[in-house]
Amino acid sequence: MNLLTAIRTFFTAGQGVFRGMKDASEDSNPIELFKDWFETAEKSGIILPEAMSLATSTPDGHPSLRTVLLKSFDEDGFVFYTNYESRKARELIENPQASILIHWAVLHRQVRIEGPVERVSDAESDTYFASRSRGSQIGAWASMQSKMLGSREILENRVKEADKKFAGQAVPRPEHWGGFRIRPERIEFWQGKADRLHDRFIYSRETGAWRGSRYYP
Repeated sequence: MNLLTAIRTFFTAGQGVFRGMKDASEDSNPIELFKDWFETAEKSGIILPEAMSLATSTPDGHPSLRTVLLKSFDEDGFVFYTNYESRKARELIENPQASILIHWAVLHRQVRIEGPVERVSDAESDTYFASRSRGSQIGAWASMQSKMLGSREILENRVKEADKKFAGQAVPRPEHWGGFRIRPERIEFWQGKADRLHDRFIYSRETGAWRGSRYYP
């Protein structure tokens, strides 16, 4: 962390604890509020403000949790990318419902998002994949994500093989790699306050429109 980042972090620590949040209303747009919070987190000096916990579940109810990176969001939903043969992808394909949690500790803020999940289009996945570093692109070909690996050497050899295969050319996106979009039906904003009397607002999508309400902490 450089000096400027450290200064930003110091002055934004606990932001909102004393100011609180405005009351939710029927016409509030939680996506715009999330955008405001996300931009604040980006400016605060937080490392990886886009990091989020993703919860999935098997059809019979066995949950699993991991951290992924939020790559884009808009009115249509929240997007992340992964290997479609990974555990999280398999669970999302079998049970296309998910929940994500973003926690910005220095700001005393959390956002929880729940909703159905769908794959993004091939065009979207292609565009994002092309923006990644070449090393990450090669890694997507080399890694058999969530499968047992006998040794680190095996992985490194697979990286060398993929690098050799695509030498001198652009690395194409593997068919087994792409994005998922979580279409939010419920978004909760949590703002830490003194004496644990936190602010909580929950927005639910009802017949295409968002409705917000304040909840007890």
